[in-house]
Amino acid sequence: FLNWDKLMKSDFLGAMSKAANTVCVVTTDGQAGRAGVTISAMTSVSVESNLPSLLVCIHNLSPTCQAIRTNKVFCANVLSSVQMAISDRFAGRTEDKGENKFNGCSWSEAETGAPVLRDTVASFDCRLISETLVGSHYIFVGEAATIRSDPEREPLIYFDRAYATAVKMPA
Repeated sequence: FLNWDKLMKSDFLGAMSKAANTVCVVTTDGQAGRAGVTISAMTSVSVESNLPSLLVCIHNLSPTCQAIRTNKVFCANVLSSVQMAISDRFAGRTEDKGENKFNGCSWSEAETGAPVLRDTVASFDCRLISETLVGSHYIFVGEAATIRSDPEREPLIYFDRAYATAVKMPA
């Protein structure tokens, strides 16, 4: 007798692991304090509004999730291919916890007050405009107050449950 729920979850996770995504560290600061977490679920929403918008998905039990809900700001920092250690730190794969995750990295303060990681491919400093709980994750939509990018850097990719780098195909 098959457990379809378990089978569907396993099939879904296996198939999703084949969807290559950039690796982001989402940060926030404000009344609820400074927090950050590694994610691979970030995408644009619209450029046809007052300000361009994007979304990030964060597990509802993450301290960063609760901090964003209170602070009403976040910065999506798209990591470069040499920032795997930073990804691991903010993913909880090291001894560093809480605000200690920010030690040893070069940060500046964004217009919103959210921490912006230096040497990234891109950073999107956002004001929270929408939050929706879907299953275990909050979908946060933010309007970008400021955007920084470095066209010389290559992104860190997460694919098949491992880090990878992008390879440009010939035109």
